[in-house]
Amino acid sequence: MTSKTRIWTPVDYEADGKQRDCLRLPHSTDLSAYGFVPIPIVCIKSGSGPTALLIAGNHGDEYEGQIALSNLAREIGTDDVRGRIIILPALNFPAVEAGRRVSPLDDGNLNRLFPGDALGSPTQMIAHYVSDVLLPMADIVIDLHAGGRSLHYLPSALVRAGGTQAETARLIELLGVFGAPVSSISDGSGGGGATTLAAVAQQLNVPALTAELGGGAGLSRDGLQLAEQGVRRVLKHYGILPDIKVDPAPGTRLMKVDGRDAFTYALTSGIFEPAAEVGEPVKAGQLAGRVHPIGWPMHQVETVHFRQSGLVACRRAPSLTAPGDCLYKVMADIGTQASLARSRHQELQAANHNR
Repeated sequence: MTSKTRIWTPVDYEADGKQRDCLRLPHSTDLSAYGFVPIPIVCIKSGSGPTALLIAGNHGDEYEGQIALSNLAREIGTDDVRGRIIILPALNFPAVEAGRRVSPLDDGNLNRLFPGDALGSPTQMIAHYVSDVLLPMADIVIDLHAGGRSLHYLPSALVRAGGTQAETARLIELLGVFGAPVSSISDGSGGGGATTLAAVAQQLNVPALTAELGGGAGLSRDGLQLAEQGVRRVLKHYGILPDIKVDPAPGTRLMKVDGRDAFTYALTSGIFEPAAEVGEPVKAGQLAGRVHPIGWPMHQVETVHFRQSGLVACRRAPSLTAPGDCLYKVMADIGTQASLARSRHQELQAANHNR
């Protein structure tokens, strides 16, 4: 994050008022030598106060967040705000337009390219702009996701564990305010690890909440409602939208994603027959599913089993499966908010002591 961003915008982040425009991502093609890719942005500012950075469309085939943030951008006016709200409902705009997880410009998976590169590919430049320009302005960032075409997800929220007991406690409080039916704490070892938006936010000491709202490249009504209500609750909690009408947060079930054994993968190609559904409790060693060889009845069927007990957080959506495809992720129950914060802090102290 040393080179200056090449992305520019006429939006003045320090000016009061409601601005609707776009980020200009430079992109030169055969038919547009000096062209740019527009990335929609809305900035609403009124006086001093906290800044909320709200993002959807990090992956283009995840729709609940895109609608929720677009609705919020239409609804909120300058007089409603105390501080600043920056809304990007279609962050990886080329992927959003194509309805794909990755960008058609460079096959870039935005949430695997943070902190990005100012002089890199289009998707790397977007990641760099968020990391270098937007996150340093933010007091809170919410990144709205779903399972896209490859996964069905239980509507839920997640955070990465904090580096101190107090930090973890604040993040758990944030999960309670957002109010997903299930919330999880991740150690960051699965998925994108250190290359996600949440990982960079953590490095910059910006509280980050990620939501998973549905999947299968469809639109979950429950997920959309959670996104709209949860974002509003957080903005009210931070005092940015002090007068907004919002339902009180229901209780959330606190869980954790406990390392790589939380994930179940296919090791052969074939047709995936699931043996458990999203939201279902499972046991370690329990049958997770079968992968049937395509058109070869004399070949052996692969059976896969869960490596951990817990609740099914997500399940593969397409039936056709290849080696390395994630079939399931499970979450395990944890203790009270206070005991979680203490235990996580103790784990980090032990890890630092053993380095």
